Amino acid sequence: MSIITGRGDEGQTDLLFGKRIAKTSLRVDALGLVDELNAALGLARAAGPTDEALSIIDDIQEKLVGLMGQIACLPEDEERYREKGYAAVHPEDVTALETIAKEHEARGVRFTGWARPGAEGSMARAGMDFARTIARRAERAVLALHESGERVPQEVRLYFNRLSDLLWILARVS
Repeated sequence: MSIITGRGDEGQTDLLFGKRIAKTSLRVDALGLVDELNAALGLARAAGPTDEALSIIDDIQEKLVGLMGQIACLPEDEERYREKGYAAVHPEDVTALETIAKEHEARGVRFTGWARPGAEGSMARAGMDFARTIARRAERAVLALHESGERVPQEVRLYFNRLSDLLWILARVS
């Protein structure tokens, strides 16, 4: 099957379970930002971070795929999504991000003022900062979707907040 289908030529795209939605919708905007975040993490990954950071990035990218599935599922199809056993972000995933961040803080990473991305001369660290800014935009898009009346699970909303904090920390040490 070709990637070029022409199905989006009229400004609509597919969600899970055959639902169609406008490409300009808040849901599609949120999906696009999560995809952009995943790509930015790919750049940070390819720039040669520490082995520890590489493992963390890999885990995050895997979670983002499930998170995109959750966002691509309309609220009325959430039960079906769960029944199919598709990947999802859970409260323990939010806790895991907090744990990793706290472990790094225990090593002495502290907020000492605004960061200057790239100042360390490390592409991996600059990539983490770039991914952090996209994570914040994705968080705002997910919150806007939720505030519009289209329920977004709390763990999805919280995941971006914790993730952007962790990416700030990783940009200081990776």
